[in-house]
Amino acid sequence: MNDKNGIKEILGLLARLTLGGVFIYAGLIKALAPAEEFGYAIESYKLFGAGLALWIAYIAPWIELYAGLLLAGGVFTRWSALFTGAMLVFFEFLLGQAWLRHLPVTSCGCFGSTGSNSLGHEFIQNLGLLLLAWGAFKYGACCSADRAVEKL
Repeated sequence: MNDKNGIKEILGLLARLTLGGVFIYAGLIKALAPAEEFGYAIESYKLFGAGLALWIAYIAPWIELYAGLLLAGGVFTRWSALFTGAMLVFFEFLLGQAWLRHLPVTSCGCFGSTGSNSLGHEFIQNLGLLLLAWGAFKYGACCSADRAVEKL
């Protein structure tokens, strides 16, 4: 392996671990909190009714948590990176439509209901996370469970 490929693999590993850690943290914080708090944040986007928002609030944190665990562990690395990237694109859609509609979203729900930045700030932050998803997809196989299985 030459130095250029080694650096790319290390950056891909860091991207994979960072993004996986962010999803683990975000999912865990919401999974441990009352679902009604996250449901209220979802409802503030004015795309889902109260019943559907609460149902999403029960399920979404676990999806985030498991997606983060799979990505950080390097299990189905490319698929995990693609899935987390797709979730981020959906989150960008939610944030963008609320921002354009000037909705009074006080908590985006990204990391629970404890606090939130402006929608514009969260939108830009998610673009950075999308960049990490791309890095994990393209170069994240280093030190992964997938690579270990290939060597068997």
